[in-house]
Amino acid sequence: MSAPVPRNFDAENADNLEDLEKQFAVKAVQHLQTYWDILRKVKGSSLRLTRMDNDIYEHLKTDFPDFDPAATIDEDKMKSKAGKEQWRKFMMAYEKKVDDYNFGTMLRIDPKVEYEQDTTIFVPRMQFYAIEIARNRLGLNDWIYEKAQAEEAAKK
Repeated sequence: MSAPVPRNFDAENADNLEDLEKQFAVKAVQHLQTYWDILRKVKGSSLRLTRMDNDIYEHLKTDFPDFDPAATIDEDKMKSKAGKEQWRKFMMAYEKKVDDYNFGTMLRIDPKVEYEQDTTIFVPRMQFYAIEIARNRLGLNDWIYEKAQAEEAAKK
């Protein structure tokens, strides 16, 4: 349970506490490692990330009709003023429906690559869910499972 935010708290001018930032980074890395481990064990196309996957996927297609889950994400476009407004509107629909909907997490910019420093961006969890649900539905993450299975078979 989290404490209420003090009335006089000004997020725009608050100091960034280094230890707090490190804790967020650790959580984000743990999340990406867990997700990657799951994708190595289960085909993405058969994976469910939330109880609302169908709704999230349909909402993504409605609000972002030109979004191509197979394409490399343009971080500048996503994080532009217009992009932020569009994504914020999308995410707020899940404020009371998805736990930690706005908690920061890591997202691969391209479904064809692994998590690496230059292929990963920091996004709110709802963006991660929307994009990864779409990638999974289209089988774009299945290669991770197939590669892991081939590596295991080669060890035997």
